[in-house]
Amino acid sequence: MTFDADIVIGEMTGEEREMVIALWSRCGLTRPWNDPEADVTLVETTETATILVARAGGRIVGAAMTGHDGHRGALYYLGVDPDQRRGGVGRALVRAAEDWCRSRGAPKVNLLVRSENQAVLAFYAALGYLPTNSISLYRTLDSERAEWERAQKEAWAAAHD
Repeated sequence: MTFDADIVIGEMTGEEREMVIALWSRCGLTRPWNDPEADVTLVETTETATILVARAGGRIVGAAMTGHDGHRGALYYLGVDPDQRRGGVGRALVRAAEDWCRSRGAPKVNLLVRSENQAVLAFYAALGYLPTNSISLYRTLDSERAEWERAQKEAWAAAHD
């Protein structure tokens, strides 16, 4: 997908893997309990997900993970290089992810935004995304990992309050 003469969006190549993960880290999207390496590996081993990359002048300026579960599409890890923000890259990545999901029969796209991230909530609201009035719940199925995650989240909260 091309949305600007200089920016092209397409699926991530294997050579771009580490650059995409580094971008997500620079954008503040990663957390110690969410391993982007594992998430990328999962995408690489399934037909129901992909990572879309925005490229300009041979360099990655944005990336987003998208997928579907057969019922709904999902959007994760949308990040735009901090030096490239407010130029339409994020909007184009959202549209590309929506198109990817639509082409696979998904009638809706869900995404998660941390409640404290008001700027990102405003970005998605401007694109027509609405709150679901639902609460997202999760359970870590491996009990050892669940304890590790709990400790990581407590440490993160203490360091970022």
